[in-house]
Amino acid sequence: MRKTLRWVLSFTVLIGTVGATGVTATAATDTKPVAPAPQQDIKDRLLAIKGMSLIEEKPYDGYRFFVLNYTQPVDHRHPSKGTFKQRITVLHKDTDRPTVFSTSGYGLNTNPGRAEPTRIVDGNQVAMEYRFFTPSRPAPADWSKLDIWQAASDQHRIFKALKPIYGKKWLSTGASKGGMTATYFERFYPRDMDGVVAYVAPNDVNNREDAAYDRFFENVGTKECRSKIEAVQRQALLRRAPMEKLYAKYAADNGYTFKTIGNLDKAFEAVVLDVNWGFWQYQQSTTACGQVPAAKTATDQALFDWIDEVGGWSSYSDQGLEPYTPYYYQAGTQLGSPDIKQPWIADLSRYGYQPPRNFVPRDISMKFQKHAMKDVDRWVRNNSHRMLFVYGANDPWGAEPFRPARGAKHDSYVMTAPGANHGANVAGLVGDDKAKATARILAWAGVPAAEAAEAKPLAPYDSKLDWQDRNRHNTLRP
Repeated sequence: MRKTLRWVLSFTVLIGTVGATGVTATAATDTKPVAPAPQQDIKDRLLAIKGMSLIEEKPYDGYRFFVLNYTQPVDHRHPSKGTFKQRITVLHKDTDRPTVFSTSGYGLNTNPGRAEPTRIVDGNQVAMEYRFFTPSRPAPADWSKLDIWQAASDQHRIFKALKPIYGKKWLSTGASKGGMTATYFERFYPRDMDGVVAYVAPNDVNNREDAAYDRFFENVGTKECRSKIEAVQRQALLRRAPMEKLYAKYAADNGYTFKTIGNLDKAFEAVVLDVNWGFWQYQQSTTACGQVPAAKTATDQALFDWIDEVGGWSSYSDQGLEPYTPYYYQAGTQLGSPDIKQPWIADLSRYGYQPPRNFVPRDISMKFQKHAMKDVDRWVRNNSHRMLFVYGANDPWGAEPFRPARGAKHDSYVMTAPGANHGANVAGLVGDDKAKATARILAWAGVPAAEAAEAKPLAPYDSKLDWQDRNRHNTLRP
């Protein structure tokens, strides 16, 4: 079917070229040779797609980089009931190279950058802003149309629109919520991609059972490091009054308010309870453990500053929450969210781990769909093909991982990078895992077997392009 589509496209382009140059069927029989028409510029080909418009093009050596708008239905089940413009980017290398579809699951970085698989296969890259993250939000916003199937359908339409241009193999990828997004896309449209590389993707199958996270925090790192972090959390809550005085000044100085969560006290406790999670999610424990303040002797300001570095005091302000309302809405309606016990501070906590409902404005209604993640988990366990899940051993989000289908016919894997956190990647794998993961990515991308067998990225490292984006703004968000 794909070969047929490419043949039809080639025939259509040929007809268009003939018409544009004024060469008729009669003239084609002339004995004089006709010079071939110049190849159409990639920008013109992209903008010829119905619903595609240019926001800007940014130059980068070796690539063309476009920031675009693509018109999407608000509801893919009822396309006639309104549309919105969704931002995408295209990092174009060559139509003869494979293409990687990268998603963060959040907003869109509009500067040139490569996901790790894009570098490995030396390919093109398409990135999508997740629906309802501004400015890719319908107006007015019908929040019931924000779910994993609608978002997967956004990706499906983008893929279908671009496949006639980028006709080689496609891989999807993403880290954290982006890894979840790539997984859901594969579940609903398993014939689109030729492979999936999902990094540090949480899999909260049963939202009411989170013991795996508690077990993680009982064993991660060293006991000494765990005890130091726990002591800081406890001391911050014991000093609630003076610490909240510092917090109130910080909020006033920065114009932060707390209408959504309810009040400053709730925001204060939410940040403190996140500290343990945030430390292991992002800090390099081998060096960061030595920088944890001695809780009992540290000044209020020293505790305040360290907690800000690890958790971010702005996280639960209205201004910190608003850009991530779509995530918290999904966490409270389909994705689920962790609820850990942290017994060392239980006697000092007034609110416990607060649910996503507390982080979404009350005028947005929410109802949890308990079967959504169970459906995805069941599909991954039984039906996944050519999927690679990469986790970090020190990342709390990996406590509940995806488990792909087993067996050679499924060609799917789960691998863990020792000592890595939420920034785990293929480069951080060790031994046979690193070579095998790289080789499978290359094979899925259609790279010749001899090149794939070498198990090395095809493109050299570029410090400007090969950045990592984990949306580090709030610790209790994947």
